[in-house]
Amino acid sequence: MKWEGNRQSDNVEDRRSGGGGGGFSGGGGLGPLGALLSGRLGVGTIVIALLGGWVLGINPLTILSALSGGGAPTAQVQQAPAQRPPADDKMAQFVSTVLADTEDVWGEVFAKGGGTYRNPKLVLFRGATPTACGQGQSAMGPFYCPADQKVYIDLGFYETLQKQLGAPGDFAQAYVIAHEVGHHVQNLLGISAKVQEARGRVSEAEGNALSVRLELQADCFAGVWAHHANNARQLLEDGDVAEAMNAAAKIGDDALQRGSGRAVVPDSFTHGSSAQRQRWFDKGLKTGSVKGCDTFSSRSL
Repeated sequence: MKWEGNRQSDNVEDRRSGGGGGGFSGGGGLGPLGALLSGRLGVGTIVIALLGGWVLGINPLTILSALSGGGAPTAQVQQAPAQRPPADDKMAQFVSTVLADTEDVWGEVFAKGGGTYRNPKLVLFRGATPTACGQGQSAMGPFYCPADQKVYIDLGFYETLQKQLGAPGDFAQAYVIAHEVGHHVQNLLGISAKVQEARGRVSEAEGNALSVRLELQADCFAGVWAHHANNARQLLEDGDVAEAMNAAAKIGDDALQRGSGRAVVPDSFTHGSSAQRQRWFDKGLKTGSVKGCDTFSSRSL
């Protein structure tokens, strides 16, 4: 992937030197453990939500709150003044460059549609950090918090992506960020709120199905970004698309369930199968069409 020398975003907050931050007390209840003990959620649902959030998903706290009938957790979060990443930190430079490219692409896409794109913030942290969606943990993997419109990532996840999940490569890493930015696009378009509301009116299995469609659309939006970015700046090199497709396969719900030694249970999926994630990313990549990413109207995923 050709990224070095391109513009870097100013919307990156570096919290890596600030420690884990305080706990989370907003939203009420006892969180996942309380939901399990009260019988509102089964252990299988909690495991899937946490496992799903661990790789390229939204905050598991948001998923669990929705499945237990509550709204998205919110909290008042106080932070020290944001710091910029060090100039000699190559990985921070990489994510800043990818974020800038998503800003350029989505800014143009929204403008052509008569709208205005609001750039998200990207927060680098280690271990844990407070967010408006609860306490962010490295074990969750990258996630997007709609309440503060920020993408959170512990850069150590990329080592997990490479060594544990078998998905190396810089374009695979870019796909991670583009997917989370895809959730931001969904938030701006009002899609996330509608799905959150709908989850509260349906069964657990139906709520999971809605989550799958939301995640697959974010995959498609990641492909839309790659399509327009490559057309404008010729970012892609040989093997890049294969890297992203491999990453999409490695983090499918079926692959994760098999990898954890459990049976594959489609009704428990919250992100989609490997084949589905590849299919929708590829569709966005080939068409560059936001309308083509309507997973909610599609009869087959």
